[in-house]
Amino acid sequence: MKAPSKVSSINALHQFLGLEKPSNPLISVFNFDDVNLEPETILSAITTDFYVVALKKDCAGGKCKYGQQYFDFDAGIMYFIAPHQVLQFEDVLLNGVRGFVLVVHPDFLQSFPLASQIKNYGFFSYATNEALHISEKEEKSVMDIIENIRREIAANMDAFTQDLLVSNIDLLLKYCDRFYNRQFLTRKKVNTDLLTKLEALLHDYFKDDKLAINGIPTVQFVAGELHLSPNYLSDMLRVHTGQTTQQHIQNKLIEKAKELLSVTSMSVSEIAYQLGFEHPQSFHRLFKHHTSVSPLEFRQSFN
Repeated sequence: MKAPSKVSSINALHQFLGLEKPSNPLISVFNFDDVNLEPETILSAITTDFYVVALKKDCAGGKCKYGQQYFDFDAGIMYFIAPHQVLQFEDVLLNGVRGFVLVVHPDFLQSFPLASQIKNYGFFSYATNEALHISEKEEKSVMDIIENIRREIAANMDAFTQDLLVSNIDLLLKYCDRFYNRQFLTRKKVNTDLLTKLEALLHDYFKDDKLAINGIPTVQFVAGELHLSPNYLSDMLRVHTGQTTQQHIQNKLIEKAKELLSVTSMSVSEIAYQLGFEHPQSFHRLFKHHTSVSPLEFRQSFN
């Protein structure tokens, strides 16, 4: 498989896409229909050193690949890519697609709180099939902000320009976070099915000897089995259950530990190894953190 090509600067991206040179080398907004590329020149994938926020709509031939195949709205689909992640061009540059692309280099955010806060937006590491479907009303809110960003980029730069641009980017991401939260809630059947699959997956894993053989299941493993990205799964679970994937795994561990402590004569160390812990001390800390008593104290409460 060919390695993704590297595009290090926004200026290089503009050159590759046949766009005019950006007004600002650290931030740019352009439309899909501004891209001037022949289909055969499109690379299969690239990685960049900047953030990408995009909205696309009117996919020709109904070939849009985003959104888990569950379409809540017909207005638009948004996706978010962090620096150094792979951007698949065959999924993005399609004939007949309308919409915008906002690219922001991390250096543009330096000295602003958003430089560190942006890493807390999990949707920058969602898979492309977990994109955000927005309604017409939501799209209007997004486009109003994008137009503000366009105007500020196009205007003569002054002492307020960067502050206003960063403020608008921050506002855009907050709105998108709200819209994803709505998406988690409105896809009730889809997410209920995922919760059922998660419980079945953990139940099967914990009832066999997989813990002792393979160790405690990781968030990455569980998400992979459910065909989701780790952050998407955890964010969806947090909205519906108040707990992340890691917390669900730990709760299942504690349930299994309580069962073994109450119905077997295995030592605490033996139980720890049976549950996939390399060190009994780690099991002891986790159990006490969740129950406020040690494993031995829990066992003694049955006597």
